[in-house]
Parts: sequence; structure tokens; C-alpha cells
Amino acid sequence: MKITNLRWWVIALIALATVINYIDRQALVVLWPSIAGDLYPDKSGDEHKEIYAFLSVIFIFSYAFGQAIFGKIFDWIGTRLGFALSISVWSIATMLHAFAKGVVTFSIFRALLGLAEAGNWPGATKGNAEWFPTKERALAQGIFNSGAAVGGLISIPLIGTMAVYFSWQMIFILIGVLGLLWLIPWMILVKAPPKNHPWITDEEREYILSGQQNQTVTADDNNDEGYNPSTGELLSRKQSWGVIIASACIDPIWWLFIFWIPIYLFEVYGMDVKQIALYGWVPYMGAMLGAFFGGLLAQNRFKAGWSTDHTRKLVITLGCLTMLPALLAMSNPGTPIVAVLLMAVILFGFQTAIGNVQTLPSDLYGGKTVGTLAGFSGMAAKLGAVGLTSLVPMLTAGGNYTPAFMIGAGLAISALASIWILCPKIEPLSPKG
Repeated sequence: MKITNLRWWVIALIALATVINYIDRQALVVLWPSIAGDLYPDKSGDEHKEIYAFLSVIFIFSYAFGQAIFGKIFDWIGTRLGFALSISVWSIATMLHAFAKGVVTFSIFRALLGLAEAGNWPGATKGNAEWFPTKERALAQGIFNSGAAVGGLISIPLIGTMAVYFSWQMIFILIGVLGLLWLIPWMILVKAPPKNHPWITDEEREYILSGQQNQTVTADDNNDEGYNPSTGELLSRKQSWGVIIASACIDPIWWLFIFWIPIYLFEVYGMDVKQIALYGWVPYMGAMLGAFFGGLLAQNRFKAGWSTDHTRKLVITLGCLTMLPALLAMSNPGTPIVAVLLMAVILFGFQTAIGNVQTLPSDLYGGKTVGTLAGFSGMAAKLGAVGLTSLVPMLTAGGNYTPAFMIGAGLAISALASIWILCPKIEPLSPKG
């Protein structure tokens, strides 16, 4: 049996895993007012926010180290088994949330969830490098990133609707089952990398492998792309730090909204769960459009003959500059409609940029190093998010979110600067000397 365009089926499954990933993590965000009222009826709203921020920090901190760990795991056991391990563990962790009784148990289950969900990002980056030629990677990454946007888009109204019919405990169990069901088509379809997959057509195999600038595949199915430095040498290159610092600066902007959109709407505009479900999906529509726009724009520029360097820098710059004025405008949005529309612009810009930031490891290094650098940059990104998330309760005391948005604007500028300064030319690197 042969499957035409198998690579697109693979990236579609990875995008679907990302949708599930975001539904799982967003459940606590949407359900928190109910959970807090159930478990902590005697605490104030500010105390509820502090507990939520603490649990969020636990999640991101675990997620950060999970990025580095799973980056190595994916380079070690491959994309197929790496994804199977990651999603099975995070699905079980999601279901365990139903049995949480307080801060300690919630912390343990959030930590396990964060650790396992972290595998999705280095796994997607490595899968992208394996299954797509260079000119299609930004689009493939955009499809993958759209999964995050779609997950955010549907999670708030989905969980809000489920809350009408089910307890918060049952909701965690039901959404945890989704990930286990995903394993079935994944294990059936993704049997091997492109070189040795029995269902890929000869034409597609040749198209993929010939379009990967410096990649060959060994007989044992391991990617052996040109320059695969040791970890120490990898971290000695300024280009690596350009990717790491850009990730550390830009990613907290995403998490600022992922974790705080429902809380923001609840605190600033007094919305209940149903109203949050009505408004909260709008920013993710912008994110979904941005993910596709960033990928399609990069693909268009490649077809026009642009270099990888010019293409990546154009799209990343456009994304960051789109975010900047909208972040500044969030200091006084006025109505909730204007607020969520500004958020949509911000997440549009973020997704436009991030897909091309995430392809940089495969632009710079060989296949055996992609997962490692993706893991390090992902860890840095989440540590940056830890820092901002931990500050949010203090920055937003009294319901004033302006300081948080101003920090977000500064981070967008810093991310852009790191790419331009530390990655003077985005192209496959060679050993020093």
C-alpha cells in the first residue's frame, strides 16, 4: 500500500496531538474559578489567583526541563516512539487531575503534565526536519503551531460547555482519554522515517530527501545531517544562543495570554464561565491565522528565490512588529470586544514569528542535533515564561494588567534583536576552524 503526500498526514497528526495538548493544559485555566471555589471556599479572589499562579509556575518549570529532556529522548529513540511516550504520559497525568485534593496533589499532577507535554515541541521540530524539505518546513511548522491555536480556540468553549453537564473531575478524565485514542492512528501510520517507510511513494521520498539541504539518512534510519556538534560545541556557537535567547524572550508573550485570558476576562470585566466561553476563543482565531500566514509567507518567499536568511528574518521581524503596537494598546483597551481583538492581533503576530523561530535549529544544524537545540531553546522559553508568570499576580494587583503588557512589548523587541545580532546569516553551519 502506498499513501500519496504521506508527509502531510504525519504533520496533520502532530497538529492534532497539539490540539489535544492545549485542551489538556487549558482545562485548569477555564475550570479554575469552579475548582478554587470548591477547594478553597474561605480564600479571597487574590488568594485564588496566587494559588493558580503557583500551579502555573510548577507546570511551566516542569515543562521547561521536559523540553531539554525530551529533546534528547527524541534524538535517542526517534520521533515515532518519542511521541508515543510523551502523549501517553501526559494523558494519564491529565486524568489524575480528577483526584487532586489540594495544592500538593495539584502540583504533582501539573508537574507530571508539564514534563510530558514538553515532548510535543522538540518532537514536532524533529519530525518536521525528517519529513519535509527545507522550503516547506515553515509551512509544516505553521500547521503544527496552528494546532496550538486550534486547541486554544476550541478548549475554552468546549470545556465551558462541558462544565454545564459534568463535574470538573469528570472533565479531566474525558479529555485525558483523547490523547490515548490519538496513539492508535499514530502508531499505525508513522512506521519509520521517510527513507524506509513502506507506504511512502518513491516520488515523495526523493522529493523529501533531495530537498533537505545537508541531510542524508543512514541505513539504520538515523538522520546524519552534515554538522552535528557535541553539546558543548553547540552551546559555543552564537547562532545557538540567538535561537535560545529569541525563544526565551518571545515565548513568555504566548504564555501570558494562554494562562491569563480567562482570569483577565473574569477579573477585569467580571465575566462568568459562559461569558468567557463566548469571548475567550477570539484571540486563538488570530493565532490560527498567524500560524498559517507565517508558514505560507515563508514558502512564498522561498518560491520567489529568497534565501533562508532573508526569508526567516522577514517573517520573524513582521511577526514581532505586529505584536508591538497591540501590546502597547492593551494598557487601555476599553471594551472587552476591543480587548480580545487586540489579543487576536498579538497572537497573530506571535504565531507568524514563532513558526520560523522554531525552524531555526534545522536551518543551522544537522538532524542529530535538531532535537537537542530545540530542547534547549524550549527550556529557555519556558524558564522565561516561568519568570513572567510568577510576576503576574504582583504586576496585576488590583486588576491593572498594564505592567505585564509593557513587559511583553519589551520582550518582543528583545527577541527580534537576538535574531538579527546573534544570527548574522541563517544557513547550515560548519565546524569551527
